[in-house]
Amino acid sequence: MTLLTWDQTCSVGVRAMDDQHGILMDTMNDLRLALVAGCGREKVSELLDRLIEFTRMHFWSEEQLMEHAGFPGLEEHRAEHHRMLAEMLHAAHRIQYGEAAQTRELLCCLRDQYAGHIEELDGKYGVLLNEQGIR
Repeated sequence: MTLLTWDQTCSVGVRAMDDQHGILMDTMNDLRLALVAGCGREKVSELLDRLIEFTRMHFWSEEQLMEHAGFPGLEEHRAEHHRMLAEMLHAAHRIQYGEAAQTRELLCCLRDQYAGHIEELDGKYGVLLNEQGIR
């Protein structure tokens, strides 16, 4: 599994959200490195919990911006946020209770979901926010 790297394809054009996306990528990379280093379940669980908490904060921030701007796809976007968080919480539970034998595959799935979410969904609100002077 490769490390996530920030580049212009990840940018939504809103500095605060781009910065938060970078932090999310860094946290995903920390998880990957912990797995490569052979860290135990406790460390992996701690990093996953950090990812979940930051993701919650990021999703809330994003939704507030979209709501303020009158973004027409807010409800669909919010539903995707809820779905992603539910999957992450389920994964964290499985790791914490030793049910996740395939931690690496789980991390790959999370990484792909984040990358897809940023590129496919988050890019849609950037244009509207930029038109309203939010950068």
